[in-house]
Amino acid sequence: MGNILVVAELAEGKVRKATLSAISFARTAATALGGGFDVLVIGHNAPAAAAELTGFGAGKVLVADTPGAGGYVCEQLAPTVAHVAKDYSVLVATATAFGKDLIPRVAAKLGAGYAADVCAVAFESGSLLYKRPMFAGNAYGIAKIPTAVQAVTVRQSEFAPARPSADASPTASVALLPPGPEADRIEFVSFDQVKSARPELTDARVIVSGGRGVKDKFEQTLGPLADLFGAAVGATRAACDAGYAPADIQVGQTGKIVAPELYLAFGISGAIQHLAGMKSSKVIVAVNKDPEAPIFQVADYGLVADLFQAVPEMVELIKASR
Repeated sequence: MGNILVVAELAEGKVRKATLSAISFARTAATALGGGFDVLVIGHNAPAAAAELTGFGAGKVLVADTPGAGGYVCEQLAPTVAHVAKDYSVLVATATAFGKDLIPRVAAKLGAGYAADVCAVAFESGSLLYKRPMFAGNAYGIAKIPTAVQAVTVRQSEFAPARPSADASPTASVALLPPGPEADRIEFVSFDQVKSARPELTDARVIVSGGRGVKDKFEQTLGPLADLFGAAVGATRAACDAGYAPADIQVGQTGKIVAPELYLAFGISGAIQHLAGMKSSKVIVAVNKDPEAPIFQVADYGLVADLFQAVPEMVELIKASR
């Protein structure tokens, strides 16, 4: 029997929705191992944030409150997380920038094997098997971790957010361990966050995305359509590198991994690096004037057309239908 420890991710003193995907993984893995799962909430305003997670079926919610409102520094949190995680079989967080930064360092402290970007988990011959993408998602590997503690990060796009259960979990305080000497060389300076009235890409139900073909007309072309759907706006790396769109909305292997209910792709040819970040979307609609564009191979619906004509027509038709 083995137990799972989920590390919650906080932002501005609140739990990020991404954490719910790690809880979904924990529920599946704990059932396979015949154990349960706990959640560790660590950071500024942790006690208040922990209250958001008491209804998800955890055995207990562990709380480690950090003093002050300073920003996240991995080297300050890792000793405490490692101390708590040593008593668990699996340590997990979502594969966001937070999870990918913290979990490998904790794994190193524990001498634990680490699997990143896990998209599925199975149980075979008494062991958990982790499915993870390789070669920009064109192949998948199955990993088995032989160490006493296993550390993983899971893709938010592949594990549906956990829903609350009826039972409330008890909370327990965890003492903060002093950071190691490496923390003396790290200083939090600032966190520059792009604020938008539109949804966060990784949380959006609908994404309107553009490639280099949209040129420098992202907002004026895609903005009206995104507003009709209450959608997030995404972009390819090529569009971001060209300066047509900000880097924080990049979708793809080196950007954000998304799986919305509807993904609208305009002027996107379909490079494998971009497809790796969005091909798990429930419905994909592609508009491109090149009938041979690779995006059409993964699209559920495709339209060969000039996006600068197609998008305004779509906007008018949607408005008329409403």
